[in-house]
Amino acid sequence: MGEEMNLKILIVDDEPHVRLLMEQTLEELEDEGVELLFAENGEIALNTIENERPQLVFLDVMMPKMNGFDVCDTVKNKLGISDVYIIMLTAKGQEFDRQKSIEVGADMYTTKPFDPDEITEKAREVLAL
Repeated sequence: MGEEMNLKILIVDDEPHVRLLMEQTLEELEDEGVELLFAENGEIALNTIENERPQLVFLDVMMPKMNGFDVCDTVKNKLGISDVYIIMLTAKGQEFDRQKSIEVGADMYTTKPFDPDEITEKAREVLAL
């Protein structure tokens, strides 16, 4: 695996314990050269996506300043960044969220609490590890 790959995953959640859990879940990928980035609100997430261009983003729906739907909509539709895979994270498995996720261009949707194995597996798949 060449260094030039520079794989990045952005974890966006306003709850510190969720960010920590995601970090612990995905830290094994760091050994394979994946950089983990974090953001605690939508504005920071948007800046990070624009500047760092992560290949994969785990994006919480309910956040202060700018919610996950708005971030996803901005990235996918307004900025037209198509080479980022966005997985929406939501605490409630409501059909509305699922539908809205599809509308704003999210690639996938998963509910919290999430299955760590599933998250790692999906990350490997998206990053082709």
